[in-house]
Amino acid sequence: MKIFVTGGTGFIGSHLVDALLSRSDEVTCLVRNPAKAERIFSHDKQPRIVVGDLNDLEALARGCEHADAVFHIAGLTAARNRAELLAVNGNATRTLASVANETAPNLQRFVYVSSLAAAGPSTKGTSLREQAATRPVSDYGWSKLAGEEAVRASGLPWTIVRPPTVYGPRDTEILKLFKFARLGICVFFGDGSQELSLVYVADLVDALIRSLSPGTQQKVFFACHPEIWTTRAFTTEIYRALKGEKTGRRRPLTLAVPGTLARGILWTTGTVAALLRRTTLLNADKANELLAEAWTCSSQAIVEATGWQPTTGLAAGLRQTADWYKNAKWL
Repeated sequence: MKIFVTGGTGFIGSHLVDALLSRSDEVTCLVRNPAKAERIFSHDKQPRIVVGDLNDLEALARGCEHADAVFHIAGLTAARNRAELLAVNGNATRTLASVANETAPNLQRFVYVSSLAAAGPSTKGTSLREQAATRPVSDYGWSKLAGEEAVRASGLPWTIVRPPTVYGPRDTEILKLFKFARLGICVFFGDGSQELSLVYVADLVDALIRSLSPGTQQKVFFACHPEIWTTRAFTTEIYRALKGEKTGRRRPLTLAVPGTLARGILWTTGTVAALLRRTTLLNADKANELLAEAWTCSSQAIVEATGWQPTTGLAAGLRQTADWYKNAKWL
């Protein structure tokens, strides 16, 4: 297949591109920095590069031209305000879908990688299903939902995949928790009882590729491992993944940041970043996600539609992630 990928040099996108290239698909990536693509992908298997961003109509047209499928992964996870998030995750998604409509006559599928944040949090003991009403609690969640709405209205053959927290090699967000764990500290917001669905990046990539199947058109899917973890257990498992490291502690020190204090810290970091005209994930708006009682979902629909089965549990996935971080000298 001829496939156009946005966000191909990012965490999820780079793993997807690797998997597509291994299938001998013809892959085109929209990238802002060609040198980064050369560093990430092996020299014997390189995607075709289109230099540009989501505001570059000519670059989008070159990427979409002759494409059989588009995987739209690029987007913002942090911005200075909701308007910036909506401009990229919402409006730019609408633009890409429009360009695909105009320039890709053979397009079989437009796959939009959304987020569980677009659906909103769940309640403890109850995993969200796709038919549940959407109720985002953050600017990021609203912006991803805006992207979903743009895709639904595009007239294209589409599939939307909403992953929960994704982890694995090349991820820079979970890396922060690994760095704390290496110091012997397990840190989380709230009392540690927040429930989480998670998915290892290789499993998510398999779900994305399977979303090209005929039975997935015009449908929304969650994609997660069936295990449910609390934030306390999750951070403790990260510590265990570093077993053998000299953490300086036989048992980890637990650093639980109470909700009220957490909101104060996040408001402060967000305010300072705004004054410096910088972006940060740690802001007052993010507190609504970090302090929700649960972020859990069910993958039953995509399993039934495609036969997808996540094969990597958290313990194994974190060990593989830790090994990659060490080999890459990120830890």
